[in-house]
Amino acid sequence: MPVTPTKTRRVAVLADSDTRWKWGALTANRIAPEDSDIRLDGYLLRGRATPTARQLQEVGVHADSLSEVTAVEFLRTMAQESYDVLVLALVGGGVQAMLHGLKRVWEGKAERPVVVTGYVGVVYEKLADGLLLRHGADLVLANSRQDAERFRAVYEGVGADASSVTEVALPFLGGEPYTGEHDPYTVVFAAQPSVPDNRKDRTYLLNRLIQHARKHPEREVLLKLRSKPGEHTTHIEELPYQKLVQRLEPPANFKLVYGNMGEVLDRTDLMVTISSTAALESLHRRIPTVVLSDLGVREVLGNHHFVGSGCLASWDQLDEGHRPTADEEWVSRQGVCADGSYATAFDPARERIAKLLGRPGGMPALTPYYTPATAPGYLPGILARHHLGPDGSPLPGAPAHDKEPGPVRQIVRRAARGAYRHGVQRVAPVIRRMGEL
Repeated sequence: MPVTPTKTRRVAVLADSDTRWKWGALTANRIAPEDSDIRLDGYLLRGRATPTARQLQEVGVHADSLSEVTAVEFLRTMAQESYDVLVLALVGGGVQAMLHGLKRVWEGKAERPVVVTGYVGVVYEKLADGLLLRHGADLVLANSRQDAERFRAVYEGVGADASSVTEVALPFLGGEPYTGEHDPYTVVFAAQPSVPDNRKDRTYLLNRLIQHARKHPEREVLLKLRSKPGEHTTHIEELPYQKLVQRLEPPANFKLVYGNMGEVLDRTDLMVTISSTAALESLHRRIPTVVLSDLGVREVLGNHHFVGSGCLASWDQLDEGHRPTADEEWVSRQGVCADGSYATAFDPARERIAKLLGRPGGMPALTPYYTPATAPGYLPGILARHHLGPDGSPLPGAPAHDKEPGPVRQIVRRAARGAYRHGVQRVAPVIRRMGEL
């Protein structure tokens, strides 16, 4: 039989942090048609959370090309390049700005990429705000059945088209299911950059983790960290655990670890967190998982999302040997796919993309819910943060909107970016803490 040639799809991912790059790149691979290869071009949106080389290496997702751009530079590239799919892995305001900018640069063009966006993990705050800022993409991915239902309800509730909502699963799930205890038995606490957000609570959690290590010297107790001091991630981390632990004297069986979460989960017997997406990765593998209740079950912590999961517990309970059992019905609604259905979770997205790419007459224009008419007091400010006017065109003086940066401009830009990051990540937190004294 003749061999059917494999088609190569061109896919672009625009991301504004290490976590969103991971989500966007993995999503691009998950939603690619099964009978095609993809050429993946990555674009990192310049800002305070632009990932470092070490962070990109830790993510472990590789692209055929990777470049750092401003919003205006990216839009210029999209006007010139031809892609099949574009994944916007950005915070909501960034997605909205790009949708309006892309609508302008693709005006009058029938051939354009399918635009896909979504959320990195659990959606537990700013549901309406974040969703409406993402409206206008061809696909708004929901990581679970529960999210898909909530997303459609929000869109329909404001009279917006909800057909873009597409149920999938978290793209970074995987690994072998948990089969039993390791030697040594390993407890992992997955830290989060911004939860909790104060020294008192973070010191409390660190002390309890160290106490657990002392109480169970036969166990290995790991503090899994997202970034090293000075690096930035999706959220601001003003009080790194690395600095807090310097004042303490942890036992030998307590260790700080970095690296890919999947590799850490390979040796985990008990996953502990406040509300990290790592809990969902752990539940996918059926690893005993704890969402801490020590600081309360509160929306500001995000652990309220796990009400009904069977995973809520305190350090006192863990010290006494408690191992939670997750509620199967709750897990099945969270896109965790612990039942083995993960292989088909992205089929609806693939089918929708194939249908859009094969649409007679080409793709329709992007139509975000927010326009200068529907949100005149909100939208212009969002666009201006990315140097775009109300119609999506570059504002006067927007960086590099008219030409490629020359060597001198590149050197100045790198120096300015370094100074900016230093100010955001080192100086500003100190000033804020001084203001709290």
